[in-house]
Amino acid sequence: MSFLAQAEYDLWPGAQYSADIPTHKQVLGYEVGERITNHGDMLRFFEALERAAPDRIRLFEYGRSWEGRKLIYAAIGQPELIKDLESFSSDMQSLSDPRITDKNQAKQLQDVLPSSVWLQYGVHGNEISTTDAAMMTAYHLLAAPNEPTNKKILDNNIVFIDPLQNPDGRTRFTQRYYASVGISHSPDRLSAEHNEPWPRGRTNHYLFDMNRDWLALTQPETQGKIKALNKFRPLVVIDLHEMGGDSSYFFAPSAQPFNPHLHPKQIENITLVGRNNGKHFDKFGFDYFTREVYDAFYPGYGDSWPTFYGAAASTYEVGSSRGEVFLKDNGELLTFKDTVHKHFVASISTAEAVADNRAKLLKDFYQYQVDAIKSGKSDKKERTFILSNGQDRATTHKLATLMAQHGVEVQQATESFKACGETYQAGTYIIDTAQPRGRFVKTTFTQQVDMSDAFIKEQERRRARLLRDEIYDVTAWSLPLMFNVDTNTCGKAVSAKTIQVEASDKLVGSVANLDADVAYLVPWGDMASVHFLTQALQQGLIVKSADKAFQLDSKQSFPAGSLIVENRRNGEDLAVKVQQIAADTGAVVTGVDSSWVINGPSFGSGDVVDMPALNIAMAWDEPVSSLSAGNSRFVIEQQLNYPVTAIRTDKLGSGNLAHYQVLILPSGRYSQAFSKSALDNIKNWVSNGGVLITFGDATAFAASANASLLDVKRELAVTDKEDSANSKSDSDRVKGQLLTDKQALLDASVDAKQQPDYVAGILANIEVDQEHWLTAGVNPNVVAMVTGRNIYTPITLTSGKNLAWFKGEESLLASGYLWQENTKQLAYKPFLIVQPQGNGMVIGYTQEPTTRAYLDGLNLMLANSIFRAAAHAQPVR
Repeated sequence: MSFLAQAEYDLWPGAQYSADIPTHKQVLGYEVGERITNHGDMLRFFEALERAAPDRIRLFEYGRSWEGRKLIYAAIGQPELIKDLESFSSDMQSLSDPRITDKNQAKQLQDVLPSSVWLQYGVHGNEISTTDAAMMTAYHLLAAPNEPTNKKILDNNIVFIDPLQNPDGRTRFTQRYYASVGISHSPDRLSAEHNEPWPRGRTNHYLFDMNRDWLALTQPETQGKIKALNKFRPLVVIDLHEMGGDSSYFFAPSAQPFNPHLHPKQIENITLVGRNNGKHFDKFGFDYFTREVYDAFYPGYGDSWPTFYGAAASTYEVGSSRGEVFLKDNGELLTFKDTVHKHFVASISTAEAVADNRAKLLKDFYQYQVDAIKSGKSDKKERTFILSNGQDRATTHKLATLMAQHGVEVQQATESFKACGETYQAGTYIIDTAQPRGRFVKTTFTQQVDMSDAFIKEQERRRARLLRDEIYDVTAWSLPLMFNVDTNTCGKAVSAKTIQVEASDKLVGSVANLDADVAYLVPWGDMASVHFLTQALQQGLIVKSADKAFQLDSKQSFPAGSLIVENRRNGEDLAVKVQQIAADTGAVVTGVDSSWVINGPSFGSGDVVDMPALNIAMAWDEPVSSLSAGNSRFVIEQQLNYPVTAIRTDKLGSGNLAHYQVLILPSGRYSQAFSKSALDNIKNWVSNGGVLITFGDATAFAASANASLLDVKRELAVTDKEDSANSKSDSDRVKGQLLTDKQALLDASVDAKQQPDYVAGILANIEVDQEHWLTAGVNPNVVAMVTGRNIYTPITLTSGKNLAWFKGEESLLASGYLWQENTKQLAYKPFLIVQPQGNGMVIGYTQEPTTRAYLDGLNLMLANSIFRAAAHAQPVR
């Protein structure tokens, strides 16, 4: 074997690299860390490695991004392991299920199986060092197989590498970055190189933060990755990221709080990996820290989801150069190569720790499954979750198949059954937590997952000292609550005839009386009916909707919002179209031969409106929150199945909006976005019949004195302090006060006009007005996510209507941890507001209904706000 000179590679002292494996320079024309590698060059490099060593590395495509870019992972190991990866997968599946693999069989597998580690890079497209570190890790393992650390890794391990989880975001970053570089790279953080334009490279095509998509699985990049992880069940999963350039390096153990459904052995094992990283970082002279940030509480991260099939997992974060060179606050120059080097060392160190602990990791992995089943069986309150399939068939079906996609065993009853004193109909979904994925079910389905008492006590102490709390992300994520799906629990196993639910199962629609003489009716309130509407409109059908419930002469009853598709107003092929749309959407359709109504509005009533085929516009670009814009556009386009036109915000003030019926302002800081003439343009459009919908901070803008679009105001925090205590007099002096103790000092430090404390993210119970056309078909009670500090006054009846509001103090909190003062002040405050404006209207959501596209339970309300509102506007024609 011939070896290369070491000039090109100096990242691992003493390594000798085989000339048989192509280098970065040979394949790409530049050395490792010399240039930020784009997606296409990354693929070329890995393909060159596979051609050079096909017996030791195999590439797999696991999906395509929204923009069509290939998503791959690589498996690297000894030839005999790479040759038979299917057997490895099969053995890991067996080790994952103690119901089919007893203790003795498991011990036999543990004796022969290799350990496995999954290293995933670049979920945030502008965290640039990660992908180049992945390339260096793969090259190092293949080109220096006899280097002592590598030999140990390869003799005991299969190393899986996902080099780029977000190719669309990275492409956005690299194209922008190199377009802004001049004659030399600037280290100045003020330079264009270090300041990305909207929407930045962090997110994917739909502007999703995909590190938060591991619960809802909305994006193809996440869906493919989940499938691969479920196939191989790697024992350790590491998600490599970047943080601010003035920071050093973070790895496990994580910060508090820990999710209480984690197994102690998982925390123990990832700490072993962290200690090995510390040893190598000390040898290289790299600074690092642990435990201070990046907790292990929310189960929807790339470093937390794998723990719920039994892996040990962690996030790694390196201080980012966000370009090729960066000047740190301490005067040091941080280069791109520096950051690649640290991630590369951490990757090899992690693989070594996994190899060193092969037997323990395999043993603990099997025991995790044993304990998960045991925990489910011993749960006398929530052993089984039961999803009745009556209220919203489509959303319930979606939740059931989503859990199957996660790898959870979900059953559907084929006949009626009884459980814990309740009777359930055929079609009901059943999830028993006495299964290997039982801990995942428990943490995602139970209503409340508590942070530790000690952590909460510390956060309350910090608040009392006017210090910022340490809650990193949301404190609530119960899927049944967010989907607004009726879910009961039973403290024992359920006996019923069932079939297993598969992730690919389609919701089955139906059409009764296909040869109807008069019309086809679709009951509103099921998301399948929304999908029926949007598809029908796009096919050119004329559809009506009833504002109130009605009953036919046949005694059949239909709820408010129900759709009416009349034969007389549609073509001769209507029956064929209706049947196809029902099959595509899962909608339940009833054909009727008479329009005679005995209760409620008749088909020709003024309380029955035409649903227009809409053109929907959405504000795009600064100052819109890119996450809110992306989440909202995705929900409308991919979950409601209707197209949206994104319009750059600076065009909204001057453009002719007349051909749009709906304009959506996602959350954002619009205070300086619109001139007076621009605001007048939007106001005139609304007055002429447009529907303006605002989310989150956009509602704050609409309520501002500058905009005057909504007659509500944001509230200050409720305090016992008098405004005059801190107010200035004309002489810039204030009335003297005596401070008698430390608490008095803290009290005096509080601004009498302070805002409510910031809320990281909780689920709140919402009550919905049942007598307004805008909430037709929406459940009386829904759940919304609350973040931030905005609390609004109710709108007066002379201006508009409060259509949904937070419940009272005692029942407001559905899940999570909410400060007591916020709970009291938020009670009975509005969530959904409508205000007529001339021939149009403004609809304000005081929180965001589209957050992370996982609040499916609000999608019907959103559909009403778009389609039913436009039907009730009276545009000037």
